[in-house]
Amino acid sequence: MSDHADDHGKGNHPYHMVDPSPWPIVGSIGGLLMAVGLIIFMHPSVFGLGLEPFFKTIGLWVVAPGLIVAMMTMLGWWRDVIDEATFQKMHTSVVQISLRYGMMLFIISEVMFFAAWFWGFFDASLYPKEATGGVWPPAGVEVFNPFDLPLLNTLILLSSGFTVTWAHHDILAGKMQHAAKMIGFTVMLGIIFSLLQAFEYAHAPFGFRDGIYSSVFYMATGFHGFHVIIGTLFLGVCWWRCSKEHFTKDHHFGFEAAAWYWHFVDVVWLFLFCFVYVWGTFA
Repeated sequence: MSDHADDHGKGNHPYHMVDPSPWPIVGSIGGLLMAVGLIIFMHPSVFGLGLEPFFKTIGLWVVAPGLIVAMMTMLGWWRDVIDEATFQKMHTSVVQISLRYGMMLFIISEVMFFAAWFWGFFDASLYPKEATGGVWPPAGVEVFNPFDLPLLNTLILLSSGFTVTWAHHDILAGKMQHAAKMIGFTVMLGIIFSLLQAFEYAHAPFGFRDGIYSSVFYMATGFHGFHVIIGTLFLGVCWWRCSKEHFTKDHHFGFEAAAWYWHFVDVVWLFLFCFVYVWGTFA
């Protein structure tokens, strides 16, 4: 097959005719199970008072089935996409344009998610209700010092944004070995961030169900933490692919998508740090 034919995938057109795949429906099931699990975790009595003690005993493990299915979906779908892009040569320049649009729309949808959490935060903080004592933070709530662990996590995440950008420049320059090293550093920084976030949660002076401050705090920072974990896995796959020389100067959208996602996570954390941690503490 000629180079020209390779650019057009299989056949005489530049479009990718996707083979039937089980992953969209399997991923949907996993997402549904995770959502139901989170609802049960937050409201153990949702299916009746008789099951409430059982769900309280399980705790956060109720989310495990959905998480396992989601992880299976990610592994299987990534395997198929890597095969299509690297070995079947299906991701032509035309296909990559549609992939870019798809990733942009996905990130926009994620922005809408976080807009809901920030809406809840600002509604409660700008217009304190009687339940909060008319002040924000609510009366009697001990909050985190934003210039302690949260500031350290901010520096870590900003550093990871620097290393992932460096990796991108390396790929464009054809320095794949150094790019893999920079992606590896980014993955390590993402893991450190998640561990410090878990440490912060473990030593939090308030629980998830202790009022509107704690609920908003855990939903906003926890949802972001979940995105950090997903982004770390995403970049971990990119590190493996880069070390296997799957990427070229002109064909590396898999990494670009991961880098876009990681920068989105960086920006969201800056908003969380500035408003939820700093402004929310001294408002």
